[in-house]
Amino acid sequence: MFSVLTLNLRFGLANDGAHSWSIRKKVYPSLLNRHRSDFISFQEANDFQIDFLQTILSDYHYIGKRHPAPKFWQNNVIFYQRKWKCSYYNHFFLSPTPLVPSRFRKSRWPRQCTIGMFKNGKHRLICANTHFDFDPDVQVKSAELILERLSDLPPNLPAILMGDFNADPSWPCYGTFTSGANRPNQRWEAFENAFSKPFPGTHHGFTGDPSGGYIDWILYRGKVARESSNIILDSSEGIYPSDHFPLRATFRWKDENG
Repeated sequence: MFSVLTLNLRFGLANDGAHSWSIRKKVYPSLLNRHRSDFISFQEANDFQIDFLQTILSDYHYIGKRHPAPKFWQNNVIFYQRKWKCSYYNHFFLSPTPLVPSRFRKSRWPRQCTIGMFKNGKHRLICANTHFDFDPDVQVKSAELILERLSDLPPNLPAILMGDFNADPSWPCYGTFTSGANRPNQRWEAFENAFSKPFPGTHHGFTGDPSGGYIDWILYRGKVARESSNIILDSSEGIYPSDHFPLRATFRWKDENG
């Protein structure tokens, strides 16, 4: 059994007044202690946010931080418990030139993806964390690029894909991941969603109202089965950790014949 959690932290330099990072960060120690997970994927993270999280996740390692990080740089970081060993790590941009800081022409920001391959005893797992831009065509191109990168890794390994996709399941990029429609020669196995209809709202804009858009996903494929999934609505004295709700899911390993 293993567990994953994903959360868009909200850009730490944003002028959010009463919801600024300096106020919100106080809720993270108790939040992450209550919902301890094997893997935690954060999007939209400034370097100082990552440094803070490292102090409260002292029994974790992480991948995905740029060194040194420009002031406004946002990372997609994966924290993983120390019982897991990272044997492979890849960070790339969602663009025609993935190895250099860049973006698709219609993308508002230079978006990224972080992929790690992990081992714990006999179990191996691929975990990916991403943050998509807003244009539907860019999102499809981004999804195809991630699938291409994943296809370079051992095909027998289960994979978890988490992040803020700025799209709900009615958008084309979701089908790119979950159905492979119109791609008869695809080299990858389709993903499944850890959540089912009616999908929970994940973006709430610091209101705590769970009726917003379902734009944060946990997808999975391979020889793992979902045990549970839930949206975390926690707040402390009216303070929410982000303008997104965290999502958490647990999985079990399928046996050889599963």
